[in-house]
Amino acid sequence: MPIAHPAASVTLDGFELRVLHLPLVSPFTTSFGTETVREVIVARALADGAEGWGEIVTQQAPLYSSEYTQGAWDVATRFLVPALLAERSLAPERVAAVLEPFVGHRMAKAGLELAVLDAALRTESRSFASYAGAVVDRVPSGVSVGIQRDPAALVDAVRGYLDEGYVRIKIKIKPGRDIDDTAAVREAFGSIPLQVDANSAYTLADTDTLAALDRFDLLLIEQPLQEDDLVDHATLAAGLTTPVCLDESITSRKAASDALALGSAAIVNIKAGRVGGYLEAIAIHDLCRDAGVPVWCGGMLETGIGRAANAALAALPGFTLPGDVSAADRFYTRDVVTEPAVLDDGHVRVPTGPGLGVDIDTDALDAFTVEKTVIRA
Repeated sequence: MPIAHPAASVTLDGFELRVLHLPLVSPFTTSFGTETVREVIVARALADGAEGWGEIVTQQAPLYSSEYTQGAWDVATRFLVPALLAERSLAPERVAAVLEPFVGHRMAKAGLELAVLDAALRTESRSFASYAGAVVDRVPSGVSVGIQRDPAALVDAVRGYLDEGYVRIKIKIKPGRDIDDTAAVREAFGSIPLQVDANSAYTLADTDTLAALDRFDLLLIEQPLQEDDLVDHATLAAGLTTPVCLDESITSRKAASDALALGSAAIVNIKAGRVGGYLEAIAIHDLCRDAGVPVWCGGMLETGIGRAANAALAALPGFTLPGDVSAADRFYTRDVVTEPAVLDDGHVRVPTGPGLGVDIDTDALDAFTVEKTVIRA
């Protein structure tokens, strides 16, 4: 359903964009590569004497998706920001329509929409959580564990996160690092909530390997095949007892609707950046809830800006599985917000202050900034 109480329009005076380089606590390895530094774009909307913050969750290289930092920077500065500033007075709910003529670039659009939304809600002293329809004040926190040196190292890493209180473990897999890794975690920790994420590393030729994961009683297997393989995912799902969850394939409400109609997914991972914004994410949540399909909130190693928005999103009623809204110290020794997310009895608090409910640590922001520009109306 649409937002019950839309936000008021704001007068946009400009945008500030920054590229940040945040060192990770430890290398994060998936089937498509290893990150040691998180490169991300932070957007600040200047509006009506207020400011709003958003996060463009691209990575340095186009490996997870076709989007990447310098491409997002280029399209935002040359096309997207000028289009928004040309409107001058703009409600957050109209951002997607204004940017629709520009094909793709969903992560860039999502970050700019969030900045406008944060600014508008701050002027109303209304929280993003209440605006979105959150029904809880804290959300269960799962953790995503990258591919480790070997199964023993993976077990050690998982043990550390369980000791910290995380309520669900997700391990990354790829061909050659799947069965043994999963078996080691299951043997070491018994019936903990466990799922695996393939990040599109397999094809239907690997069906026997993926079916071998059925014996581990997993919550789900996430995105085993390529993102455009909706039909192949449906074929695969019919041959597995482990539920198939789609991530990279879900780029919009329409893509989610198609996946459900084809039987390609029994569970959906919702990432606001991947689908073009939090309003589209809410629409996908509504679609899946109405269809009785569980959803959970995925992560893109967000700073405290995107993490606050994700916590609010994950507080909607259809998010019935623990998501990747982890504590900030899972990835960063220093965040860019003054009160980074912390783990409390396996949960993360949903911010309730105006807008995203977080304040920026300007010293940290400046320390991590490697490029900056301001575009005025």
